[in-house]
Amino acid sequence: MSVSVDAGAALGLEQFWRWLKDHPNCILRAGTPESYLYDHEQVHWHLGEDPDRNLVIQLIWGKQVIGEMVIAPRDVLFVQAAPDGESEEPGRFIFDLIGGSKDEPYPLYHFQMAHSYEGELPHGSLKH
Repeated sequence: MSVSVDAGAALGLEQFWRWLKDHPNCILRAGTPESYLYDHEQVHWHLGEDPDRNLVIQLIWGKQVIGEMVIAPRDVLFVQAAPDGESEEPGRFIFDLIGGSKDEPYPLYHFQMAHSYEGELPHGSLKH
């Protein structure tokens, strides 16, 4: 069943990562609370994994890495999807990778995307 994620919906990190790897050209911004990587027409995004299975997001200009973000999957509880209320462009979505404890979760990383999540969901529903 193909569905769109509603505002405030949650995804598992593995599910989000598979989808993101199919949509690297849709990433507009990626970052942490302290830093951001921005898309530009002269750069491209490369998504992969390192030998320790950490998720690696690189912003590349030609053959030179100009920015890199490494995500430790064990630190991420879930991915929260919501429309980007601060964007002047309609249809933009923010995907926050939430970490911390279940009692005090907080965003570790985020991705601003040109569109919402659309994909296959197990059992036809989203779970936290």
